[in-house]
Amino acid sequence: MAREYTLGAAGQTILGVTTLIGIRPGTTCAIEILRMWAAQSQNATSAQQRIQFVRQVSVFPTVVSATPAKLKEGDPISQIVGGTALAAGTCGVNASAEGAGAKTAILDDAFNVLNGYLWVPTPNETLILSPGSANSFALYFPVAPANLANWTFGINFRELG
Repeated sequence: MAREYTLGAAGQTILGVTTLIGIRPGTTCAIEILRMWAAQSQNATSAQQRIQFVRQVSVFPTVVSATPAKLKEGDPISQIVGGTALAAGTCGVNASAEGAGAKTAILDDAFNVLNGYLWVPTPNETLILSPGSANSFALYFPVAPANLANWTFGINFRELG
């Protein structure tokens, strides 16, 4: 049975070029990405912001440990746990260091900070991360935003298997 979870942070000050959310599947289940968002509440000035979905194979970012929350009350706790190094089966938010590993962009996009960013794929467009993958997956700002304060971002995902 598929179990669904959310992972996010609110009111965050970011460093600039930043991994907002990072997640890495463990060995027992795949992860299907269902929804992602980013928004900023500090700025009243219109500005475009680049955003990417990326994979990274080694020397992962250092993130703040965060625990996924259940979207369905009756579901068990997630098999993905909070961690700071994006080891297998862990996740985190708001990187304090990006790590030296190369990032491979899956999707490159942009949004206006006054509107925020929301990605909700159709069922055929969801991203699935394989169990035991050496890759981490991240929602990433490849360019620093004009204002670094009061960012909210998140990801909803489904565990498969």
